Amino acid sequence: MKDFEYFQPATLDDALALLQRYRGSGSLFAGGTDLLVQMKEHVRQPAQVIDIKKIPGMDDFAFDAKTGLRLGALVTTRQVETSPITLRHYAGLAKAATDFASIQVRHRATVVGNVCRASPSADTLPPLIADGADLLIQGPAGQRRIPVQDFCTGPGRTVLAADEIVTHIQIPAPPPRTGKAYIKHGRRAQMELATVGVAVRITLDADGSVADLGLVLAAVAPTPLRALRAEALLRGRRPTTEALAAAAQAASDEARPIGDVRGSADYRREMVRVLTRRALEQALREIRP
Repeated sequence: MKDFEYFQPATLDDALALLQRYRGSGSLFAGGTDLLVQMKEHVRQPAQVIDIKKIPGMDDFAFDAKTGLRLGALVTTRQVETSPITLRHYAGLAKAATDFASIQVRHRATVVGNVCRASPSADTLPPLIADGADLLIQGPAGQRRIPVQDFCTGPGRTVLAADEIVTHIQIPAPPPRTGKAYIKHGRRAQMELATVGVAVRITLDADGSVADLGLVLAAVAPTPLRALRAEALLRGRRPTTEALAAAAQAASDEARPIGDVRGSADYRREMVRVLTRRALEQALREIRP
């Protein structure tokens, strides 16, 4: 591992000042499950490592029935996996956290870190997008807020500038009659990158028709893919067996997968169809009055 300077700023302003001073050569350190491995393998060789674990507020984990869930940059996937709040109100995200890596990694890896990694197969991104989550980003010009849906621009690429920090994720509170699900398919049950992932959030009107939904696919496009045509087929309709099947086929048609060692493009498209229907059915079963 190459020598580096280590900083542990006490405030967010101090961390931002360090990023500006060492623009492009410094890396933020929170959980470190990606950064330390990449440094040891010489994939990344930052000249400065900026540890944000002492910054107040970065460990925020707060739920409000009106404003929703606020997750700080230090919240781990294990916290999300086991919290009664996420299990009750954000079942898709909780399941994605459960499916993420090993339990040892989940105790250190942060949700924000997984988002910023911007992998097409990232587990937490699809349910966050389906839930309509936003990222709070702090930089020299102040704070900006962007939807998670607009954050990734390609594999490993985001809109985040070199002198900015994602400080929090804000996830809206689910309305009544909402169900959520996340299904991940891989070659193994655990510690596996997704071959295909499907996240669903669905809300029903009082008459049983679909008032709103989010349907997001993982590992079948350069970035997480919101299946807008599939959503449109269900919105305003009753979720009958035929309607769910049509939406699942539309999601498959929208997917833009590649073939690799985890599966061919045709196999992934078929799995999108199968898993989308299953995820929709599971989310509907999770709906409570």
